[in-house]
Parts: sequence; structure tokens; C-alpha cells
Amino acid sequence: MARWFRSEEMDYISLIVNEDAAHDCLSDLGLLGVIQLTDLNPDLTPFQRRYVSYVKRCDELERKLRFFGAECDKFGLDLESAGTPDQFLENGSSTPSPATQTGAQLLETLEVELEGYETQLRELNTYSEKLTLEYNEKVELQEVLEKARRFFMTDAPRLAVSELTASPGGRSGGKETNLLEAEEGGPSARDMDMRFSSITGVVATEEKVRFERMIFRATRGNCYVRFAEIKQPITDPESGAELQKHVFIVFYKSSAIESKLKKICDAFAAHRYSLPDMDDAAAVDRMLTENAQELVDSRTVLLKNQDTRYRLCQMLSKHVERWTWTVLKEKAIYHSLNQFKADVQGMLRGEGWIVRTALEDARGAVNRAHASMDMAMPSLVDLVPKPWPTPPTHFETNKFTYGYQEFVNTYGIPRYREANPALFTAATFPFLFGVMYGDIGHGMFLFFAGLLLLWNEKANDEAKLGEMMAGMHSGRYMMTMMGACAVYAGVVYNDCFSLGINIFGSKWVYYGQDDLEVEEGTVAELTGAYEVYPFGLDPAWHVATNELLFFNSFKMKISVIFGIFQMFMGTCLRGINAVFFKEWLDLFFEFVPMVVFSCSLFVYMVVLIFMKWSIDWKSRMLGATCLAYGGDGWDSEDYTHPDGWQECNDEYGTGYCTPSGISCTLDGTQATVDLCALDYGGTGDGCQPPNLITTLINIALSPGSVDEPMYEGQAGVQNILLAFALISVPILLCAKPYFISKGYGGGGHGHGDGEEVNFGEIFIHQAIETIEFVLGMVSNTASYLRLWALSLAHSELAGVFWSKAMLSTMQVNGFATYLGFGVFAGTTLGVLLMMDVLECFLHALRLHWVEFQNKFFKADGVRFSPYSFHAILKETQ
Repeated sequence: MARWFRSEEMDYISLIVNEDAAHDCLSDLGLLGVIQLTDLNPDLTPFQRRYVSYVKRCDELERKLRFFGAECDKFGLDLESAGTPDQFLENGSSTPSPATQTGAQLLETLEVELEGYETQLRELNTYSEKLTLEYNEKVELQEVLEKARRFFMTDAPRLAVSELTASPGGRSGGKETNLLEAEEGGPSARDMDMRFSSITGVVATEEKVRFERMIFRATRGNCYVRFAEIKQPITDPESGAELQKHVFIVFYKSSAIESKLKKICDAFAAHRYSLPDMDDAAAVDRMLTENAQELVDSRTVLLKNQDTRYRLCQMLSKHVERWTWTVLKEKAIYHSLNQFKADVQGMLRGEGWIVRTALEDARGAVNRAHASMDMAMPSLVDLVPKPWPTPPTHFETNKFTYGYQEFVNTYGIPRYREANPALFTAATFPFLFGVMYGDIGHGMFLFFAGLLLLWNEKANDEAKLGEMMAGMHSGRYMMTMMGACAVYAGVVYNDCFSLGINIFGSKWVYYGQDDLEVEEGTVAELTGAYEVYPFGLDPAWHVATNELLFFNSFKMKISVIFGIFQMFMGTCLRGINAVFFKEWLDLFFEFVPMVVFSCSLFVYMVVLIFMKWSIDWKSRMLGATCLAYGGDGWDSEDYTHPDGWQECNDEYGTGYCTPSGISCTLDGTQATVDLCALDYGGTGDGCQPPNLITTLINIALSPGSVDEPMYEGQAGVQNILLAFALISVPILLCAKPYFISKGYGGGGHGHGDGEEVNFGEIFIHQAIETIEFVLGMVSNTASYLRLWALSLAHSELAGVFWSKAMLSTMQVNGFATYLGFGVFAGTTLGVLLMMDVLECFLHALRLHWVEFQNKFFKADGVRFSPYSFHAILKETQ
């Protein structure tokens, strides 16, 4: 955990390698993944870089591999996995002997191999489109012949002459009758005038209504249109999608209408087909037979083509991912080489940040790469003389810490070597979530959901998950801890689906509860001596009429305690950072005044809360109570004052005294301050429990005045604390700008030695810091009351769902109870197990990002982006 508290130490190195060995050097460094290279050619465009041609070749290979993947998807083939990135990098690329090939040879091998496959696959696709188009035309012609013959045989036996166009290309065909035919006994002109021409073809089903409407409007209703559905879907040769189509036949009587119909067919991409005379049955049968035979032949060739494409794609699917990873690896190498600078002929120089603990590993990798190629010029990996640029921030994480680190990084990257908020977030975030979501039953659901994700961890690591599922998988440990903390808080609240659990037995009993005859307003009585409940809260509070008053007070106080504790911890981290970076002005004139201000008011408030909880108020209030001397209640064990019961000084002759021996008048003229022997001052003199809110407000509004003190000299202590708080504010505001203006250090704002200091700018900046801290302590403390509010809302919602959905239906019958349970389960799942989980998560997130981290977290660091093959390949999964 110590390494997680501060980021890894970084060194800025210079890397000089031989150009011939540069590829192997970068290949080995990419396996290590510990160096972030700096671009030494910022003035060059991407097209002016030294290795841009290699990057372009990699891009072209990526394009071909994407094409292969898309073709495999058309056949529903899953790409065979190349294993995990670690396995792939250990085994090397898919080439037969990668160790003996240079980078250029490896690219050339892949280019030749993939070019052959792409050419073959594109030729097959082109031929497939042509075959599919021919096959579709024959299917459509067969359907047109069958539907037209059926129509002419049943509905219109006398319509025989058709003027029909050929194919979508616009070929036309039909019958023409000349005068010689009429003279030789052919059809007379009168007969021809009584006959209709027709156009037949196929149109898409989705265009059918619009097609028919357009024909009606264009011809003004002077056409007769009939449609018949094609049962078999037609495959689109370009997209491969299956389309539903209809056969149509349009009868018309005018050549002008014919011209309009042809244009309409072209506009709707309707295919027109030429048919023989329907009265010539032999010709129609002959055409049907010939087309059916051609249809069979065309289908055979098409299936053979599809089978060849499928087998080719099946072979490609086994290698596409491995080829893709190989190309990505090579592309990363050449992209990194483009960041090197060629200062000397044959040598390349690069610079970058490296994790200090991995410096020797990197130096050894570079030396091995040069030694394997027997290079005369040695390599050099050495530190660059300071000053260095701003170092990047890097944390070594594992499965557990990764989720919390990303949780913090989403808000901002920590500065280099700054205290890491993720270390504390890993403990406080699940806990604060549990405080808001505290319920044994609901927390168990969340806990087991996290355990399920942990159980399937290995399978999910290797699977390709969606965005939401991937996020849940990365936060599986966080979810499990959130559920465990919710169960723990539920045990403390003694709350399970809004019901109390009588684990240790209640210390309170209601008269008549055994007979279920408890009257409204009945006061519970102790079953034995007054003692603390073994763990959590007594279940009797869940049925008490003052339940809400008690839980409000309890949860409000613990919310304030947790909030002040977390904010004070954040302030202490500010001081730890100041010591680590040797920013002494920040330590003495920011951290110290902040701690003084926080302790004087807010930490003191926590002390008062614990003091109020620890004081035996029953004994103190008994100390200001008039009792009959020697009567019932005198010498009671409830009075625990060290001096014990005193002799009664019956000064007024009433026979009544307080346990401390003060005589009572019994006429109402004596106040609590007259009867209490503690003599702490105020109206209660220490014998009455105070209202803490009033006490805290009076610290600032009525200094020196405490209505109900809890200890002797409380007013004086609070005056001293108020004075410390008031003094700390001007110190926080003015001290640091003053010393900076006198040249005593930069204070972390970038004012170095010899640099001109603008006092006004520094003072304004410090004023903003002061106002933000002072007002933030007040507003942030109030913000932590969301812990109380959401916990109360959760328990009250659960109670409403139980009482309205279950209790009310149990009194009806079994069937109503069954329905009520369905409503209860549905509302619990939708509202409390989904919406409320998200709500509590977001509120806990805000408490960490705003209330906790703003006390010390700068969040302006630079993330370490190492040159790593593992990270590059992981992004593709």
C-alpha cells in the first residue's frame, strides 16, 4: 500500500540506438511497457516523418483485415481468439519465424499474403453479385410467368396481347399487328381495338402502396392493376438483405399511358419482364420449363460460389485477430520510431520517461537487441541532465485497486508523487455508501451480486463485454465491499427490509404485547437493569412512536462525525504533501491555520457529541430532582455522582431534598440552576442535556454564554477556541503572500528564484483559497448530512413498500398476499435495488470528489501513457 500512496518515481532518459537495430529495440521495450516516449520532432507533420511509409502500409493492412472481418460477419463466423495479449506477446506473431525477420520483411510477408486473400475474396464477391442478380431475375421471371398465367386463366381469359418491357435495363418486347395480317385473315383492326396492352414485372413490397397510388394518379385511373405476393424472399445482391416483393400486372389502352408506366417502373426500381402471348399455352409452358432449368443451374453455381467464399472466410477467421494484433504491434513500433530524431547518420536518439525501478530492465533490453544483430556501434541509455519536464503520474495497480484508481482518475490525475486519494477512497467509499444504504436484506443482494462477478471473473476477463457490463466487471471488488458495508450498517441500524431483527433480545417490553393488545401511547419499560445493547440498536425502536425522532438524532450525529473526520483527514494529507515537497510556507501558513480553524470549531463539535453520549444524564438530572428524604427513590443506584447521596439539610422544612442534600421549597420558585450541585453555570448548571446546535451557534453569536454546559469552564474554553479560529483566518489569508513577496520561497505556485512576484495576484489567489476553505468547512459539513437524509429515505421507502404491499394484503386473503408480494418484490427491485443503489453511489462519489479531495488534491497531473503492446492490444478486445 505504501507504493500506492505515492506514484512511482520517474527518470527522464535519453535513448540512442543504431537505426538497423531500432526496430528490435522498440519491440523489446514495447514488451516491457515502462517507457513513455517524448516526440522530438514536433515541428514535422505526420507526412514528413521518417517512417511514415511503414505506418501507411500498416494502415493498408488494417483496412484489409477489417474487410476480412466484415466478410466473416456476413456468414456469422466468429473470429478465432488469439488468446490473451500476454499469451500472444509471449508466443510472438503469426508468421512462421518472426525471430529471423526484420520489421520490413514481416510487413512484406503479410502484404503478399493478405493481398492474395483480398484479391481472391473480392473476385468471389463480384462473381457472387453477378450470379445473385441473374438468379434473382430468373426467380422473378418464374414468379411473373406463373402469376400471369394464373391471372389470364382465371380472371381474364380474353386478354392475350401484351406489350411488355424486358429487364431493368429497359429492353422492350411485345407483339405488333400489321395490315397484311388483317388482310390474310388475321385479327381485324376492330378486334385489336377491343384488346388491352399490359406490363408485368416485380416491385418491392414496401413500395407497393406508393407504386399503385402513383400509377392511379399518373393515368387518372385509366389502368387496371393487379398484385400477387412472392412467397420466397429475394436476396439483394449488394447488401445481402432479404426483400419481400410483389408481382404486378398493369392493363392499359394508350401508348401515352405506356410511356408513363415505364417511367414509373424505372422510378420505383421495378423490374419489367417480357412474356409470350398468354393464349399460346405451348409457348408459355416451354418458357416456364426453360426458365426452371436455367434457375436450377444458376442456383447450383451460386451455391458453389457461396461455399467457396464460406470456406475462405472460415480459414481467414482463424487468423484475422492474430494478424490484426501483429499489424498493431508493428504500427506501434513505427509510430514510436517517428518520435526519434536522427542527429547522426545511422543513429536515432529518443527521450522519454521511464519508471525508475525498470531502468535497468530497459537498458538490458536495448543492449540485447544490439548484441543479437552484432552492431559495432553500442547503444546508450542514460539519464538526461536536469531540469526535467513535468513527470507523469503512474501507479502500479492490481485487480482490487484498479477500480478505485480509475474512480479518482475520472476526476483528475494526481500530481507527480502527490498523496493518492484512491488509497483512502478504497476504505471510505464503500463505508459511506453503506451508511446511506444500510439494510441487511438489500445489502445482501448487492453483496452476492459482487460475489457473482468475482466468481465469473476469469470468464469475463476473456469475454468481449458491453460498456455497462465492462464497467461493472472492473468495479466488482468495489461492489462486493459496498454490499458488505451496507450489511454491516444494516446490522448497526438493526434494519432488514425495514424490519427490526430481535437477535439479542429486546431490553424493552410493552404492557400487553404478548396478547397483541398494546394501546396507542403505551410507554415501554425496561426488562432489567439499564445497559447498552450488545450490538447495534434495540429492535424495540422500530415499533416505537418516537422512532423517527430517535433515528434522526442518531444518524444526523454520525453523519457529522464521519464528515468532519474525513475532511480533517484530507486537511492532514495537505500537510503531509507540504512536508514531502518541502513547501514550508504551505505547511506553516496554510496547513497549520487550517488545522487550528478546523479543530477550534468542527473537531470540537465532534468532541461535544461524544461527550454528550458518554455522560450519564439520568444521574445528572436526578441530581437536580427533589425527592422525599428517606422515601422511595432515595439512595437509588441511578445516581452515580462520586460523592454519593448526601444528608438532607431540610432548611425549608418540607422534607424534600436533592441527592446532593439541597433543601427544596416545593413552591416552584427554585429553578434547575438552584438545585444542581455541579455549578457549571448557565440555565442548567450542568444537570440538563444541552441542545448541541444551539451551543455551537452561540460559540460565534454569543461568546462566553453557554445555556446548558456539560463541563466546568466550558464558556472559557469556547472563548479560547473562538479566538484561535479568528486568529487563524488572517494568518491563512495574509502570511503566505507576505513571505512570498519577500522572496521566501515559491509556495508551490511556480514563483521561482529571480522571477518577478506580483503581490496582488498572489493575494487574490490566497484570498480565494481562504474563502473556499472557511466557507467550505461549513457547507461541506452540511453536505455530509446527505448520509443521514439518504439513509432515512431508504428505510422509510422500504417501510412504505412493506406496509402498503404486504401488511395490507395479508389481512385480505392468500391470493391478495400473493399479488402483494409481487408488487413488493417489483418495487423493491426497481426502486431500492437499482435506483437507490445508483443514487447512494452518486452521493458517495460527490462526497469524495468535492468534500474530501478538495482539501488537498490538486488533480492537475499528467497520466503516464507507456509505450506498451499489452495496453494497445487490450484496447482492441
